[in-house]
Parts: sequence; structure tokens; C-alpha cells
Amino acid sequence: MTADPAPPGPPDVRGGLIRVATIPQADPSGADPYGVGPYVDAVLPPDAVHVGPAADPSPWLDVAHLGAHAGQVDVLHLHLGDAHAAAVAGQCWAETVRRLGLPLVVTVHRVPPPGRAARSAVEARYEAHLEAVLATAEVVLTLTRGAADEIADRFGRTAIVVSHPSAAVPDPDLGAERGLVGLRLGPATAGVPDTEALVRAAMSGAVSGGGRLRVLTDDERHVGPAVRDLAARGELELVAHPRAGRPAQLQQLHVAVLPEPSGTHSRDLEVCRDVGTLVVAPTCSWAADQWSEVVSYATDATGVLDPLSLTGAVAAALTRPMPRPADRRWRAEQRAAVQRVHAAVYRQVAADRAWA
Repeated sequence: MTADPAPPGPPDVRGGLIRVATIPQADPSGADPYGVGPYVDAVLPPDAVHVGPAADPSPWLDVAHLGAHAGQVDVLHLHLGDAHAAAVAGQCWAETVRRLGLPLVVTVHRVPPPGRAARSAVEARYEAHLEAVLATAEVVLTLTRGAADEIADRFGRTAIVVSHPSAAVPDPDLGAERGLVGLRLGPATAGVPDTEALVRAAMSGAVSGGGRLRVLTDDERHVGPAVRDLAARGELELVAHPRAGRPAQLQQLHVAVLPEPSGTHSRDLEVCRDVGTLVVAPTCSWAADQWSEVVSYATDATGVLDPLSLTGAVAAALTRPMPRPADRRWRAEQRAAVQRVHAAVYRQVAADRAWA
């Protein structure tokens, strides 16, 4: 049985702190400095405060917890991109948020590609959850213009576009190698089903452009025997590194290949902008909306790799000079602007609840 929520005290929208329950929330231990926590913290305005425990999965995905603690929250902010978190929330989560009268703000971090036939049950639940929360949210945010257009076309919601704040600070003692191409290898997915083909296409482009390929991974289980054989023969370099060490690895590159076929944005791209590394990314993403220093390669309608296009894009990228790292003052101003947008949104939806 769900407990009746305590009557919410209306927030002082003129002055005090706005109590925001974010899903997910930052890990106070800092155990995963490359997870979503730093982004959630970076966009939180000075006049707002996180409420509730920082646990994984978030207790705010539990409808019983929502009902019992609704009076402690002024704004519920869902950062939606994790298919497994959507599965935890279940079908009635958005209905419960509506029933409780909780102001819901949603930042869409990933829009699944339309029309993909081979869709897992988890991905199907994610899309259903996305549709439900977008229908419930008072305000929708996303991080690129292309993603906002997709959300409008497919879900009928207008999304406010906010920039991704700085994701890394360059190491002044760490240099980059001209001609070095890096490809981060993750697990095979529906969008990147053949990681060996991805590696071979990137390697061919690196060699054609007079450079070499370094395959990066933070989990050696993602590296198949064919890629290991290429490394053993000296045709590419294989580097395993901890997840937290990814910014330093990206800083050493001339070009970083980002294979992610879907999402509203790429955090790795923002790291590359911060440290001064060119990016090669698929056309089915909105990476080119994030930054001008992006060379695109083609994919098919479902986001599956076109190897020849990737080879050409890598070779073309190596003809470009390495960009300068992002100006730190500009990055600070950008973050302040993003926080002001969040502050305005939070105060508006909290005020609407107080007067409802």
C-alpha cells in the first residue's frame, strides 16, 4: 500500500532554495567521476539543492517512495537516457507523478533511432517510458537542436536546448601525438553490432591518412580475439585504462572516433572540445550540432556502420590541424548560462505547483 504523502509546503519562489530530486543523482563518494553525476552537479543552479539519497537505482523511481516523500520535493528532474533505469520505473511511474502533482522536468539524453526492427525488450520499454514521461513533463530539455527537432516530430513536445557544460580540464603536462587516431571500444550493440568491422575501418583510415590507430577500452571483455590479433601483430595499439582516465586518453589523440549511433549528444565529444581533439562521429547522431570540429561519416537508416565512409572520414580528419583546447573562461560562462536556464525552469514549475 502506498502511503499518503505529507502535504507539501509551497516553496518560497522569491527567495529560498528549491528542493530538486534528480534521477539519477550524483554519487557523493565520487567513485565514478566519468558517470552522470558530474553533469547533474554541473547544471544544478546555486539556488537549488539535491534532496534524497544518492542510490542506484534511484529510490525516486519507486512509486511507493514517491508517494511517501512527495512533500519533501519542489521539483522532480529526470535525466532520461538509461534504458535499464526506465525498466525499473515501470509503466505506472508517470501516472504516479501526475497523481501526486509533482512538477516534472525531463532532460532527454538519448532518443532511440526510429524504425529499428531488431529492438530488445529493454529498448522497447525505454521508448514507452520516454513517451509517457514526455507526455507528463511540464518542461522538456535536451542538448542539441537536432534532438529537439526529433522530439518535436516524434513526441509532439517542444524541448529547450541547453549546452553541455565543460566535461574535463586539460592536463598541461600531457601532449597529443599528430596522426594518432583513437577509437573507444565498448560492447557490441544493435547500432554497432560488428566491432571488428568498426576497428578495421578506423584502422584503414588512420593508415591512409599517414597515422596509426589506438583502440581504447575500459573493459577488456569488449575486445574480441580478432582485434587482439591485430594488436599482437603491431597493426594497431590496444590500451586498457580505467573509466576515470578517459579524458587523459582522449587528450593524447589527434582524432577521436565516436561510434555511438544514438543519443542527443556525446560527453566524449565535450571532453574532446575541452582538451583539443578532433572528432569523427556518425551522421545519425547530432554530434555536429555540438561542435564545429566534427567530421561525419555515414550510417544507414538504423545507425549501422558504413565502413568505407568511416575510413574516408578518418583520413580526411587527419588532414586537419588539431584544435586548441576550449577557453576556460568561456566554458565557465557557458556553465553559468546553463545553470540560469535550470534556475528559471525550476522556479517557474515550483511556483506553478504552489499556486495550483
